[in-house]
Amino acid sequence: KFDIFQDIVFAENDPESLLVRQIVKFSDTNELCVDALASTSAYPLEELTDRERTGKILGLNILGVSMVGDEAEEDEARPDSRVRFVFDEGRFDFGGFTIPYPVPFRNPLFRDAVKGWIDITYLSDRIRISKGNKGTTFILKKED
Repeated sequence: KFDIFQDIVFAENDPESLLVRQIVKFSDTNELCVDALASTSAYPLEELTDRERTGKILGLNILGVSMVGDEAEEDEARPDSRVRFVFDEGRFDFGGFTIPYPVPFRNPLFRDAVKGWIDITYLSDRIRISKGNKGTTFILKKED
């Protein structure tokens, strides 16, 4: 069992840009951190367009199939609840020794496959429930 954290933060080098940051803690000193550029109605990112393909590779569902087209339309009754993202970089940190995550997120051939979105369906001071573009439901509790 690993602790998994997700946060939506402002980019350190650009206070007008958002990141979706996912951290998997393997231990107190070892983790995987994957950052995705994020876009919302309040903080739009022009380069982040809707995903065009489902993600099947040679017709196979290897990494999960994304909703696209009409199936992926944003709920008009819940404006401002969608966070679009595109994975941008990742790294393993082993007690201060860092190595890059070996996925070519920025390669144009794979750029569409690393796009997605989460719809925030419930938000309180302590809990955030979201549904992702592959149908996954995330229930996240704020750290004390």
